[in-house]
Amino acid sequence: MDETWKALGDSQRFMNLEGLEPREYQMRIFESVRRNGNTLVVLPTGLGKTLIGAAVVADALSKGKNALFLAPTKPLAEQHYRSLSRLLKIGPEEMLLLVGSTSRKDRERLENKARVIVATPQTVANDLRGTKISLDVFGSAVFDECHRTVGKYAYTYIANECAVRDILIVGLTASPGSRKERIKELVEALNIRHIEARSSQDYDVARYVMEKRMHTVMVERSERINEIAGILAPEIKRNLESLNKMGLLHFKSFENIPKGRLLEAGEQIGRLDASSYRFAAMFSYVKLLNLMHAYDLLLTEGMHPFLGYIESLEKREKKSRSLESLLGSKFISESRRIAEDAIGRGEEHAKVYAVLDIASRYRDSSMIIFAQYRSTVKMLTEFLNNNGIDAVGFVGKKEGITQEMQKRTIDDFRNGKFRILVASSIGEEGLDIPGVDAVVFYEPIPSEIRNIQRRGRTGRARSGEVFILVTRDTKDEIYFRVAGMKERKMMQLVGVINRQLQKSPESESRQVRLAK
Repeated sequence: MDETWKALGDSQRFMNLEGLEPREYQMRIFESVRRNGNTLVVLPTGLGKTLIGAAVVADALSKGKNALFLAPTKPLAEQHYRSLSRLLKIGPEEMLLLVGSTSRKDRERLENKARVIVATPQTVANDLRGTKISLDVFGSAVFDECHRTVGKYAYTYIANECAVRDILIVGLTASPGSRKERIKELVEALNIRHIEARSSQDYDVARYVMEKRMHTVMVERSERINEIAGILAPEIKRNLESLNKMGLLHFKSFENIPKGRLLEAGEQIGRLDASSYRFAAMFSYVKLLNLMHAYDLLLTEGMHPFLGYIESLEKREKKSRSLESLLGSKFISESRRIAEDAIGRGEEHAKVYAVLDIASRYRDSSMIIFAQYRSTVKMLTEFLNNNGIDAVGFVGKKEGITQEMQKRTIDDFRNGKFRILVASSIGEEGLDIPGVDAVVFYEPIPSEIRNIQRRGRTGRARSGEVFILVTRDTKDEIYFRVAGMKERKMMQLVGVINRQLQKSPESESRQVRLAK
């Protein structure tokens, strides 16, 4: 047995370490947890957070305590259950997978018998509220994908129950967020006293990081797309100017309006007292909101998603007068005619052909193509299949897809029945999706958490490729820059907040008070 494992101390008795290579950073983090107590572990995807969690569980077992290991979804909980079954030296009857499918009658008996419970948070929260389970005999709780511990999410309730019983809490995540307030909220909710963060460049991690070769693929707007954009843009400007005159939005160019500010304007209009003034403002606002979304879809996604959005507006059972006016307008009619004519001639967004090119060049590779919208997922899947490339779409339950259907799709992908998965955000986290050779971002996204999750699907056991498609002179370019800045800011903030934690005394309730 490698001498490095001695860092595990007495917990080594409960771990099956045969064939595993000890990594210095994992041992350092585990030692830090034992020394500092409740810890937030920030570690890039694919670098063995589960082993650290298993060591925390084994440490509780070595002290005669039980342990809880939480994951946000059933597939992820099942994945951790399989991993812990391999890593821990305990009998199968001593470990319980609790994901809500176990009958209420059996749950109490099984929960009180098991020494290690691997579960989804809602199931545990429900049983705690119903006094079906007691945490009094537990020594540690591991929260995987702990960045979800905000607001009313079940993680928050369970963490509070653990804190009042002085149960060791360890949060695992690759991405806690890039806003100081968000990280503080996470730290306070989990009663964190110390943060252990590593990036892929850190000295004790770098040698274990598989290479991810990053490719930015710039594409131009087609002539047809520019033609339709030229029809929509004046109408968008006209509605923006109307709201500007009312003092509700102060932007000269609609391309520069942040989405959050646009939504705030809608809330502001809803609070207006004068009904006639509010109606006029809302009339322009509804048109502006829908036209801007249709415009962005056209420029960054393609003509199929653009038409799909217009059709979805038409299918709404209840339509405001503003929406009826928009759908009945000549400029929407003309835009649709041009888009339908272009599609009939086999034309689409340049990104679609870039995806086909990548899929063709990496013909022997497994690949996940991420797209923001279901209509884009459908378009890309059909386009690839029509061009002789095996691809299957993967979307969430809103499309009538059951969890069992999702599982079958992932199993088929893992077993090589097809090589390209075209996924919406459902494929970013929470599912046991195997590592792949390449990941394609059909569009950049401004969320550092989602960027890290998407990239983390490749470069695990071997090097991987990451392609990000960017349409020139569109919001794609802004989102591409923003995502990079947010990731850099995330690691800086984690360091700042950890230094604050070390300086802050514990309160009577043992909650960490962060410096304001």
